[in-house]
Amino acid sequence: MDRRKFIASATLAAAGLGIHAAKAGNKPATLSVKRVGIIGLDTSHSLAFAKGLNDPSSKLSTSGYRVTAAYPYGSTIEISTKRIPGYIKDIRAFGVKIVESIRDLLAEVDFVLLETNDGNPRLLQATEVIEAGKPVFIDKPVAASFEDVQKIYTLAEQKHIPIFSTSSLRYMDAIQAAVNGKIGRIMGADTFSPAILEPHHPDLFWYGIHGVESLFALMGVGCKEVARTYTEGTDIVVGTWSDGRVGTFRGTRTGKHTYGGTAYGENGDLTLGPYNGYDTLLSKIIQFFDTGQSPVDTNETLEIYRFMTAADISKARGGAKFALAEVR
Repeated sequence: MDRRKFIASATLAAAGLGIHAAKAGNKPATLSVKRVGIIGLDTSHSLAFAKGLNDPSSKLSTSGYRVTAAYPYGSTIEISTKRIPGYIKDIRAFGVKIVESIRDLLAEVDFVLLETNDGNPRLLQATEVIEAGKPVFIDKPVAASFEDVQKIYTLAEQKHIPIFSTSSLRYMDAIQAAVNGKIGRIMGADTFSPAILEPHHPDLFWYGIHGVESLFALMGVGCKEVARTYTEGTDIVVGTWSDGRVGTFRGTRTGKHTYGGTAYGENGDLTLGPYNGYDTLLSKIIQFFDTGQSPVDTNETLEIYRFMTAADISKARGGAKFALAEVR
């Protein structure tokens, strides 16, 4: 066989193999990758998401999304920054390129996971992403003040850029079962989570947000006032909703770190837990990137941060009730 005939035969054979692979349900080699960039390698979430999208053993690795680049820095909090060198090494194992700036990252990706553990630089980081026109998932906390949270969401709305933020605790199986009607209308809820404090953030923004997010996933918007009891080891925040329902959050700083609670429904009660990990959240992030629609309404996210800010004011006032409407 001469050279031209050999090349033609090889080309047809390759095309046939491609058709066979497609019929077998495999992704064609030419399928374009939806490039995801990560900002911040100071949290285990970054590695969990990279593994979920890039590791062939992950059930979400066939989504078409792949973490292709990461900018490691941003945080100034020692507990976070000391993790960065190790996480750079770990994430490279998933084929992720390390870049020198957010600007460099944005030039190479289509979607962004804003993961910097420190909420203080989030306004500047998110602004750069939004101005570049990239849909962005912002991990907890959105920022280190309610004012900055508002600014981020306002800018995203003005620029028509999709934005999504939530705690993964929202997607515990039992919480979603309650939300989807397993116990009928939810009449109230108690949730708990660790509530470790970090001096550069409002108290509940740093870690208590997990249990607060769980509470709002169940109760929805409409909390009108909160009252907070604080001790060195525990927080109890009682929220009263405008329809008369009551929801409570218990934040713990002693003992084993656990997550859970109870949802009270018109047809019975439901124990919440256990926590299932990041896969369900990652599937929601993929859905968000696909559709450009946040699974969590902006008003609910803003009310979560208003609730936590009001809880700080209640603490400062000795546990007195404080109206969410007064949080500006």
